[in-house]
Amino acid sequence: MQLTVWTYEGPPHVGAMRIATALKDVHYVLHAPQGDTYADLLFTMIERRDHRPPVTYTTFQARDLGKDTAEIFRDAMLASYERFKPNAMLVGASCTAELIQDDPAGLAAASGIPVPIVPLELPSYQKKENWGAAETFYQLVRKLVRPAEEAAPREEGVRPRCNLLGPTALGFRHRDDVREITYLLDKLGIDVNVCAPLNATAEDIARLGEADFNVVMYPEIADTTARWLERNFKQPRTTIVPIGVGATRDFIHEVAELAGIDPAAALKELECRLPWYSRSIDSNYLTGKRVFIFADATHALAAARIASEELGYEVVGLGTYSREFARDVRAKAKDLGIEALITDDYLEVEQQVQDLQPELVLGTQMERHIAKRLGIACAVISAPVHVQDYPARTSPQMGFEGANVIFDDWVHPLMMGLEEHLLGMFREDFEFNDDAVPSHLAMHGETGPRVQAQPEKPDAAAADDKAPIIWEPDAEKELRKIPFFVRGKAKRNAEAFAAEKGLSQITVETLYDAKAHFGR
Repeated sequence: MQLTVWTYEGPPHVGAMRIATALKDVHYVLHAPQGDTYADLLFTMIERRDHRPPVTYTTFQARDLGKDTAEIFRDAMLASYERFKPNAMLVGASCTAELIQDDPAGLAAASGIPVPIVPLELPSYQKKENWGAAETFYQLVRKLVRPAEEAAPREEGVRPRCNLLGPTALGFRHRDDVREITYLLDKLGIDVNVCAPLNATAEDIARLGEADFNVVMYPEIADTTARWLERNFKQPRTTIVPIGVGATRDFIHEVAELAGIDPAAALKELECRLPWYSRSIDSNYLTGKRVFIFADATHALAAARIASEELGYEVVGLGTYSREFARDVRAKAKDLGIEALITDDYLEVEQQVQDLQPELVLGTQMERHIAKRLGIACAVISAPVHVQDYPARTSPQMGFEGANVIFDDWVHPLMMGLEEHLLGMFREDFEFNDDAVPSHLAMHGETGPRVQAQPEKPDAAAADDKAPIIWEPDAEKELRKIPFFVRGKAKRNAEAFAAEKGLSQITVETLYDAKAHFGR
């Protein structure tokens, strides 16, 4: 067992809570001790939902362990049904309650509650949150979906129907992705039969078998269920996740083939600004920039394709914490000529970021902290995320509008006034040096600097056993012309370059040689 401060995924019962919270009339009874109710905060504080998750905790205490804890669970289950009157229930145990070996499944079967009850067997010490969500969704569908009937041929003029599978509560932009994909399908002439689990009811789950095919939005959550529906209901499923311009076009062709329609008219009508923006002169500055990607498998794979094929970045690192999809990530990394990092240890991720020294990190909330500490630009592309990644506005990742959002999120951290030609034009400008007073305060007569540059941390090269590298006065003067927010990186690069070349002093020429070396 390894103690950790940060973790990419919670225990599997948190995944079950994401499914229950996404649904409208399903209640989850969780056998759990006092303290495990912390998970409520994930939904009310981080995701900013306006209501508590539909979960009843047994909240047994230490003094209860000498009594009949099974009775506590049974009472909680009956009370929650009487209070909330759900149309289906989930029952299970948290990682702590699993150890006392009460039998939620057997107790539920003997309860006499007159709605479908789905017992969850989630091995808390072997599996994690996304697996728990996938298993819960799969078990719920198996329990509730109505038996398949022989589908009659679709009448002429009747639009094809599909299910959207995978969006949950606490998912990264799931709410906005559903809206964007529903819009895109409507343009193609396809109706959504059921979107599940997000905003679905127990009756909606029962109707899943009525669709012509399934759209798998997030394979980590929906792949198992979609494969089961494919085997038992003869419903084909999509395999392309529409994140990025190229993937969205491929997705449109895939669903058009499954629905038996021609996508040409819809493709002509749908617009995306990313291709033009990425060809603009400002974006040329980004070509070849080195990017490190670490996320869940869905977003890591999509980000690698967008970065390498649509924005011209060089992907120098690719990894995921989704071990169930490690094979896919390894295959993509091999295509890019790199080795995939498969781990759930953020310290390994941080070490690789330090070693690779990328210019942009695309990752989770963890990587945002890592990049901030190392002074590297970063954009969040995947859960786990923090409160600011659940914006009030619509901000999808999927579809053509999602591609526009991604362009804004990924490009601006690198741009932010850093265009080469602007640096050249303004490097000697009186407003862009360390002693400049902010222009909006100059009229008040302030003369001293308002912002002091943070002292540089000792560089690894300087901390080595080797003699410290000396900066010539002219080189130091030239270094100070670089804006303070990128000066630290320029200094580290120059010292690393000098160390590599065996130089003991850094001159102006060394500084520019290092710039050319790392700018290739």
